[in-house]
Amino acid sequence: MSEEQLSAAPGHSLTNAAAAIPRALFIYIVLYGGMTVLAGVVAFKQVQLWPSQLAVEAGIFPFLLLVVITSTIAQLYGQKLANRLIWIGFIPLALSAALIFLVLGLPPSPEMVEFRASDLAAFETVLGQTPRILMAGPAAYITSLLLNVWIFSKLAGSGQSGTIGLMVRGAIASALSQAVDSVIFITLAFYGEFDITNLLIGQVIAKVTLSIVLVPFLITGGVALARWLDSKQD
Repeated sequence: MSEEQLSAAPGHSLTNAAAAIPRALFIYIVLYGGMTVLAGVVAFKQVQLWPSQLAVEAGIFPFLLLVVITSTIAQLYGQKLANRLIWIGFIPLALSAALIFLVLGLPPSPEMVEFRASDLAAFETVLGQTPRILMAGPAAYITSLLLNVWIFSKLAGSGQSGTIGLMVRGAIASALSQAVDSVIFITLAFYGEFDITNLLIGQVIAKVTLSIVLVPFLITGGVALARWLDSKQD
């Protein structure tokens, strides 16, 4: 087969297309899909932020990685691609929700009911979230991440360049978007069931604190890692 025929072959075109994707972008997209699913599972646990008495749902940790990944992609590959990834993130969210409903609806084995009843109850408690929480999560997800990328990208045009500028932009965008995320999620999930004031204030303070303390360094590291990965691409 000639070089022209090889280049025109469908398989060769796919290979070229795959090779054209930056290595760091490919890795971050894979990580992004995993974090969107994991965030909803680990959010069941509340953790204390030592040495304070502030508590935050553990889903904030994978969610902050989503913030870091989208900010890194916006920094290196553009705001448009970062926004597209956020919308595509609904696919693993929807598929994981559908599979969870399927698994919860299937009858457990007799052996599990007899010998592992406590494990079954724990499994159903963690994954059997209420419809309000299931709706609140995606609403907070899409709004806060799009806001984060928008603020992060807008600040890039205000002279915030270099490593320090990158850290400042990351901290500001993450802190503001996490505050909005807390307001949306807690209001949609729990408003009317109990007084959400204390929970809301605590979550906003905790998430903003984590955003300021962790995100600047994570974004700087994420950008540096992406550049290194792309430099090693064949």
